[in-house]
Amino acid sequence: MIKHRIDLITLGCSKNLVDSERLMAQLAAVGYKLHHDPEDPKGEIVIVNTCGFIGDAKEESINTILGLTVLKKRRKIGKIFVMGCLSERYRKELMDEIPEIDRIYGKFDWKGILSDLGHSWDDNLRAYHFQTTPSHYAYVKIGEGCNRHCAYCAIPLITGIYKSRPMDEIVDEVKQLVGQGVHEFQLIAQDLTGYGYDLYGKYNIAELVQRLADIPGVDWLRLHYAYPNNFPKDLLPVMARNSNVCKYLDLALQHASNHVLDRMLRHISCEETEELLSEIRRQVPGIHIRTTMMVGFPGETEQDFEELKEFVRRQRFERMGAFAFSEEEGTYAARHYKDDVPPEVKQQRLDELMELQQEISLQCQEEKVGKVFRVIIDRLDGEYYVARTEFDSPEVDPEVLIPVDSLPTESSGYDDGVQVPIALTPGTFQQVRITSASPYELMAELVNSK
Repeated sequence: MIKHRIDLITLGCSKNLVDSERLMAQLAAVGYKLHHDPEDPKGEIVIVNTCGFIGDAKEESINTILGLTVLKKRRKIGKIFVMGCLSERYRKELMDEIPEIDRIYGKFDWKGILSDLGHSWDDNLRAYHFQTTPSHYAYVKIGEGCNRHCAYCAIPLITGIYKSRPMDEIVDEVKQLVGQGVHEFQLIAQDLTGYGYDLYGKYNIAELVQRLADIPGVDWLRLHYAYPNNFPKDLLPVMARNSNVCKYLDLALQHASNHVLDRMLRHISCEETEELLSEIRRQVPGIHIRTTMMVGFPGETEQDFEELKEFVRRQRFERMGAFAFSEEEGTYAARHYKDDVPPEVKQQRLDELMELQQEISLQCQEEKVGKVFRVIIDRLDGEYYVARTEFDSPEVDPEVLIPVDSLPTESSGYDDGVQVPIALTPGTFQQVRITSASPYELMAELVNSK
């Protein structure tokens, strides 16, 4: 155990990661040594920022805490603090079942953590991150909570109603991150398209994106977690005219059968969804749409599933993930529906849908072969530099692999006449030509630097 060191472990989504980074900025300011997601926790305090979205995420959070209790008994770590979505919903149950937890906090009780450590929350640091991502990209959360109340989703029960961050505060945060060397920004929220209404009386995502795109040094701006119902179409011309706004939109659709969409309380039909997708692609040519689908929702029939597959075939999403329905306590679905699709049927449908999407992904990837794209270099990994196009968000989308031995050479710097491949610096942009494709990777060769 190392005194005055805090290890912080983040589980779940990128929104949780932002919460961890903001808390770590406060802890760093009062002098703590910080380690994020350490392989070998040794802190006098370990904080676990939990996820409680679906069953698997809850299980991961609980197993992580139980693993830390073993380290605590061996005196390898000190106290265990638990925060986040799981503790927001199940505070009493966690304390009863895992008494080794020293402190437990809700999702937003960051000030309580500082107070228990003998410090005060510094509001002057509200726009600061302790950056845990590679230095060239960052996640920026523009709002918290959700007003949609879809039948399957526990997020509104955990986070409450939608609360937008003031626009000026977000702008200040992005400027501060640009000053730290960040070039690429992922805008995130439970519902990106709901931004602004609670503060300004109207949906303001288009104005926010334009203001951020105008900041010098913002090279890429990518949009995550939009909602299709009442989609703010004034966002589309902003995306089309600003070259630094990635032609990428994460639009979670969940299903395409009107029967299932109605039971999900999605408040949009398949026909309206297809009209929206057509309008997005018309106004923003070349856009890549990422979406998420759910199989096995209560009452989903074989016919409903066939309609979903046909929809996916028609739309040919460049990026698509899927998951099986998991009943969440307290949701509309848990109160009103029977979870009547057998687990083996859910898995079969999930496998079938993702097999279909793999074929579509390969076709979309193969269309890039021979074309030149601007990419950002993420890292050197063995014999390859790993990069991404504007159509690829970190960790969830395909990567571009540039073989080191394909790069131009330069002198080794020693007086030996040896030539070595040039080095590509993470965070820089390069022009590459795609040479081959697989469903989730592209191979490329360097064209020139830019």
